[in-house]
Amino acid sequence: MIRIEFEEPIVEICECCNNETIKLTRFVYKDENAFAIYYLKFTKGHDYKYALGIISIGDWGTDEEPKNRFSFPFRIWLNDNNEYQIGLMDKEESPWQNALLGKILDRKDALQHPWIKEVFHITDHIVFEDEKLIEYFD
Repeated sequence: MIRIEFEEPIVEICECCNNETIKLTRFVYKDENAFAIYYLKFTKGHDYKYALGIISIGDWGTDEEPKNRFSFPFRIWLNDNNEYQIGLMDKEESPWQNALLGKILDRKDALQHPWIKEVFHITDHIVFEDEKLIEYFD
């Protein structure tokens, strides 16, 4: 069972349009054990609505650069039927490059990673439970 702990959003001003950029930090627990962390970022008022995100899964027992922690950058948007779409991205496209997130995987490697099902399980929870993201797309 997955449970998400929601931190307060951080609001910044977008450099390109002066609209609000929202940054979210979320902690994911599986069976009440620290399991993953995800970050989301989106800007209100852009012509094309999408959110960038990254999910980091792995060994959370240390603050050092982990050898068994991997990150999966992704994008969320709505299709023409207002259904959420999730697309994995290459690491160069991600605004997060922190080594503490573990090895950031390119799309091709992420799709072949044994934890990819866990990633999509978490994104399913994100689009149904993260109220700030849901508000943005409404």
